[in-house]
Amino acid sequence: MPTVVLMDVSLSMTRPVCLDGSEEFQRKNLAVHGLNMLFEHMASNYRLEFTALMAFSSLWELLVPFTRDYNALQEALSRLEDYDKTCVESALNGVNNVVQQEWGSACPCQLVLVTDGSLGIGKGSLRHSLQTLKQRGEDKKFPLPFPFPTKLFIMCVANAEELQATDAMDNLEELLRLSGGDGQIFTVDGPLCMKSVQGMFGRLIDFAYSPFHAVLHCGNLSSDVQVFPRPEPVVVDDEVEPMPQTVNVDEVGAGATDELEEEPSASQMAGKSPNFCVLLHGSLKVEGMVALVQLGPEWFGMLYAQADSKKKSNLMMSLFEPGPEPLPWLGKISHLGPISEAAENPYGEDDSKSPFPVTPQAKRSYAQNVTVWIKASGLQTDVQKILRNARKLPDKTQTFYKELNRLRKAALAFGFWELLKGVAELLERECTLLPDSAHPDAAFQLTHAAQQLKLASTATSQLELKHGRLSGTASEVFHVLFEELKGTRHFFVKMR
Repeated sequence: MPTVVLMDVSLSMTRPVCLDGSEEFQRKNLAVHGLNMLFEHMASNYRLEFTALMAFSSLWELLVPFTRDYNALQEALSRLEDYDKTCVESALNGVNNVVQQEWGSACPCQLVLVTDGSLGIGKGSLRHSLQTLKQRGEDKKFPLPFPFPTKLFIMCVANAEELQATDAMDNLEELLRLSGGDGQIFTVDGPLCMKSVQGMFGRLIDFAYSPFHAVLHCGNLSSDVQVFPRPEPVVVDDEVEPMPQTVNVDEVGAGATDELEEEPSASQMAGKSPNFCVLLHGSLKVEGMVALVQLGPEWFGMLYAQADSKKKSNLMMSLFEPGPEPLPWLGKISHLGPISEAAENPYGEDDSKSPFPVTPQAKRSYAQNVTVWIKASGLQTDVQKILRNARKLPDKTQTFYKELNRLRKAALAFGFWELLKGVAELLERECTLLPDSAHPDAAFQLTHAAQQLKLASTATSQLELKHGRLSGTASEVFHVLFEELKGTRHFFVKMR
């Protein structure tokens, strides 16, 4: 999980802080001290993770692109310059651009925003940005929430009393809520000083960057391992029991290893400390295979080798959804076992057959031929197919009604009333464009089809369901469905 450190270098960060009569420090100096502490911790415990450093005031700048070189990050901190006013919105747009260019929109990312809690002044300030959220067009939308999963940690070089004296804390909490709420605001306990800032960054480390140690077992072999990034608890929603069940990964009994180079270390070559992970990693890499791993009761994953570059390779762990059958085609994991224990070879004597995929007992509704429009091009293709057949009436009457009814059925299932009206208008237009030499039955069929589509759209759009009335345009409905489903990793939509 990559990390972006977003450092505030506005003029408010240069405000002096007196430390018990000693030399005067700026808030920026305290923030740099805390970030150096974070980078030193990550260099020791999270050296497999990528980190980028950005600075912002009214504009933003990428100081260090994503790297594992924490010395480069610390050197960039020592060369920070001071600029003008604070503009958080501009900086968040910069984070969005940097992360998507490097990782796309599927990779989770952690954002550490280091600031003094000043919101900025006038247009471009955080206060102004949040007040104008509902008055924006699509081209000027607020960057939060990001299109990629994000954890936002706001590090305020100020104590809670100072932030609560103004509306700064309320605005920062709203910023956290807009990001998805998956993060935390950290403030300094007590007066501003080196020790209190160290304590604040220490709480961040304990919360988000503490190492995760586990033990990997395989028969009589075992090995202590460390997992990057730290796995998180998974909440399993059970349809039978309304109370969710939490799978706590702190009880994990297997995990991925630290970075493994192709050549074993000197001590391993000498045979002083044999490592099961090195053996497993090398075997999986050479054979091109994966190994199943059990993390807890009815929770499984897989281990496999993945090359970072030509010289380095890692032992990776991917987790399945908790449950006895995380992969439907594989069946129950507990039913897997050695071929030697089977009554007969499931692959046949000459490997001519395979027991996979396992055939489900119940037929899935989504296995049927259902019309689905994921992209606009798919819908456009279906409409064009209807129009092509419409121009060849009455010769293509059967095909015309087949395609038209398929589209009509899908539109009614999705509540896409506008589509029915739109296709009806297209058919009426085609009727007016018919040449004089056209068969009389063509105009009759087009008029009849347009009338039936209009009738279906007006009658169905007034339908009241048992639990309420369908409302909103089709685009709004699809937007709501997408927002609800985009957080899931894999899903099927069943339409009736």
